[in-house]
This record gives sequence, structure tokens and C-alpha cells, in this order.
Amino acid sequence: MSFDYLVVGSGLFGSTFAYEATKKGKRVKVIEKRAHIGGNIYTENIAGINVHKYGAHIFHTNDKEIWDYINQFAEFNRYTNSPIANFRGEIYNLPFNMNTFHKLWGVTTPEEAKAKIEEQRKEANIENPTNLEEQAISLVGIDIYEKLIKGYTEKQWGRKASELPAFIIKRLPVRFTYDNNYFNDRYQGIPIGGYTQIIEKMLSSEKIEVEVNKDFFANKAEYLKDYPRIVYTGMIDQFFDYQFGQLEYRSLQFETSVLEQENYQGNAVVNYTDAKIPYTRIIEHKHFEFGNQPKTVITREYPKTWEMGDEPYYPMNDTRNNEIFRQYAKLAEEQPHIIFGGRLGMYKYYDMHQVIAAALSAAKKELN
Repeated sequence: MSFDYLVVGSGLFGSTFAYEATKKGKRVKVIEKRAHIGGNIYTENIAGINVHKYGAHIFHTNDKEIWDYINQFAEFNRYTNSPIANFRGEIYNLPFNMNTFHKLWGVTTPEEAKAKIEEQRKEANIENPTNLEEQAISLVGIDIYEKLIKGYTEKQWGRKASELPAFIIKRLPVRFTYDNNYFNDRYQGIPIGGYTQIIEKMLSSEKIEVEVNKDFFANKAEYLKDYPRIVYTGMIDQFFDYQFGQLEYRSLQFETSVLEQENYQGNAVVNYTDAKIPYTRIIEHKHFEFGNQPKTVITREYPKTWEMGDEPYYPMNDTRNNEIFRQYAKLAEEQPHIIFGGRLGMYKYYDMHQVIAAALSAAKKELN
């Protein structure tokens, strides 16, 4: 059949757009370069456990409309994200809260914790933070920065904290309550049965045709010629043949193991904040769905510098890269038949609820 849209990428942005387009009677072709649909939220069943193949994904939002939207595709459980940090065998609660402060300093009241942080702020003598290191110390003091932020952050981004922009740390929650819930959002959970089912349902319409193992760039000229409208969710710099230079990304390497034991670490997410440990965290997938299987599956995450051919996971939104992106964004505006979306198409860090909101916005603008 002939198609109204080509959607490049079957992650949340592309799949949400495709689903909305078919509700308006449009016919959509979806191509995916990987061997499976779902993008980075793909989950695979291993030993009866839904494994988050590309890192932990916890759905959270304050937007009831987005929460109701995603719940039409799956039932969500009551999972609350409460990661812990392991620093040389010492265990600390995340996000930084009264449990963390008590473990570090023995304080028991918010007033005592604030006084301790203020004491360390004054000691550091930082007036106007200009980088991540200074911003972190001004937020939580020297002790927390040295034990729980510095090593993890430098592993994650591959740069010294003093060379990273301050805004990266501003989204880190700090609480003066005994609350280990990482997100403040009203709605939070994991889809029972994993995320892949959500994408399968989004793409189940008879008006949608899906092809995996299809690289857009293997036949870019033909796709541009044959499809009147294209939704592109890949790297924006690659689309424009890197004419302003390559944007920088951070990539990840995953090391997944099936263990012949019921419970490895007692928590879904444990961050390793010591710089000497090469991975940033260990995910134990069964705890996302309160599993009681006789085996367990763990994944170690190793951050790495992105190189051509690697999967790009995180945009490096520093001044240099943002300036390059602005040049590509201007070119994108000159492509009226192409919609650029998602983390890679917009060179922006999106959480899942933000991706859906952006896709719904693009679909509304395009289809109404």
C-alpha cells in the first residue's frame, strides 16, 4: 500500500506519532535499524524476568493526561524508584535526604542537616557556581560531593566535574525529609510485563507496516523521494551529513548476567560512586516488578565515549555542542516535509513522559 508517513525509529516518539496518525486515518510505514521495535525502552524476557535491555526505565510524570495516555497500553505497578549509592562498601540513600545526612553526619533534624551543608558551603567559598563541581558543592556540601557525586558524574560524562556545565546537577533532588522516593512526581510505576508491549500495541494498527533491520541511511535518497512526509528520530547531525561537525554523545556498554540465586543486591538500582569502579550502576531487573523467580538477572552499566557506530544515549549539551545543534536546527526548519523528534532528533535529554508529550504535540500540529 502507499503511505502518508515514513517514521524513522520505533521508539516512544516515533511509535506515539504513528499511533496518533492512524487515528486520523493515515497510513504509516515504520522502519527500525535494530532487530526489534521499542528503541531504548525495549524489554526482553530472560529467565522469566523482564530485562530493561538499554538501562533502567521508570515511568514518572505529574501530568495526568500523559499518565492516562500511557496506561491505555499497559497496566502499571506501584514501583517507586528508591536507588541506593555504594561508596567503597558504604550504603547511602538516594536522592539526598535525611537518611543520607544521618548516615554521613549523624544529624537527625532538617535544621541540623541544613546547618552542616551551610557550614561546608561557606568553607568552599563559592559565590556564583560556574560548573558542575561548584554547583554540587553549593547545593549539598563537600562531603556528599566527594563521596556520592564526583566519581559517578565523571564516569558518566567522561570529563572532570569542573569541566561540566552546572545545569546538569540542578535536576538532582535534595530533600530534608526521610523520603527515599527519587521522583517527586505524582504518578510513577513500571508496566507489568515490560515496556515492549506498549510499542507493540501502538504499532498494531492494520494501517501501520513495520520493518526492522532497516537503516534509513542505506536508502536515504529513495526514502526522501518516495514518502511525502517523514518523521525522523535519529541523530540530527547524521541526517545532514555532519556538515557542521559531529555532535558529541555519551554511549553505554551493558554487561548482563543470569545468576543462579534469588536475590543479588536487594534493590533494583545501586549506583557505584567510587571512581575506581568502572561501571556506574548495577540494575537487578526482577525488583522492578517485585519478582520472586528462583534466578535473577543483573546488568552492569559502563559509560563510554561515543564513537561512530555506537548507540548514542546522552547528548552532551555543553556550549560548544549546543551551538552546533542550533545550526542543524535551523537547517531542520527548512525541511517542511520532515518532523525531527526524540532525544537524537532534538539533541535534548528527554524523560519518557516528555517524549510522549513532544510526540503528541507534534502529531496535533501536523494532523489537526
